[in-house]
Amino acid sequence: MTVNVAEVSNVESATGGSARSGRRRAGSGRRSWIKSSVFHIFSLAVLVVILYPALWMVMSSFKPSNQIIGSVNLIPGHGTFDNYVKAFQGIGGVSFWTFLLNSLGLAVLSVVGVTLSCSITAYAFSRIRFPGRGVFFACMITTMLLPFHVVIIPQYIMFNQLGMINTWWPLLLGKFLAADAFFVFLMIQFIRGLPRELDEAARIDGAGHARIFWSVILPLMKPALVTSAIFAFIWSWNDFFGPLLYLKTPDSYTMPLALRLYVDQTSTSDYGAQTAMAILALLPVVLFFLAFQRHLVEGVATQGLKG
Repeated sequence: MTVNVAEVSNVESATGGSARSGRRRAGSGRRSWIKSSVFHIFSLAVLVVILYPALWMVMSSFKPSNQIIGSVNLIPGHGTFDNYVKAFQGIGGVSFWTFLLNSLGLAVLSVVGVTLSCSITAYAFSRIRFPGRGVFFACMITTMLLPFHVVIIPQYIMFNQLGMINTWWPLLLGKFLAADAFFVFLMIQFIRGLPRELDEAARIDGAGHARIFWSVILPLMKPALVTSAIFAFIWSWNDFFGPLLYLKTPDSYTMPLALRLYVDQTSTSDYGAQTAMAILALLPVVLFFLAFQRHLVEGVATQGLKG
């Protein structure tokens, strides 16, 4: 029996090639596994650094006040709910529910004012041609570059002369007058992405600007409205400087101002009740975000379907 040398050579080269290919795949698999492991370890380390302050605050809310500052133990040795009891009792003769309702009222009214006024203003800038539209738009964008600290004193003098100090008007008036240029700009960019054929079809049917805005544009602005509502709620809920300037009596304080009352540099500070109050102050924000995040994600997912 004769053996074909060329066939044997081809078989050997094929066998050697498959072996080398297998070794390359094995080496590539090991490198990929190492990269994946390093990435996951790094991600976990970053996650621990980011979540540690929140975890420390949660654990500290169950510690006595004298064990919070200077303690190296994260987990409390003897947990207690006394801090939450003190937080619910309130401070300065004002109950916890008063602080909560004040913050909730300001946040909800801020959401209503921002979504209503900014959506109308955005529709006017993006769909209505009127004299000076470019100048007004440029002035609005310029206000985004103006630091808030520049207008603090003029605003305070104006509201003081109008007798609005220690009321909610200084904190809400700008919301209902579309003074937040960021939200107006956000909605303008969203409306400009909507096809104008929708407006033209509605105008052929006899609809005016009010009907077009209410029946055509506003339902399609749901992603922009939800995004603005989330940011407006969070910013109003966490606002400390505004209420500090304009609210003077404890019964009108919001949650951030109530947190400040637990720390007194001239006497004993109750850090335990403060951390418990901070946890309670975070819950409405988290619940509000969870309630609306589905609409936000749906809006982002359908951005490419417009037109």
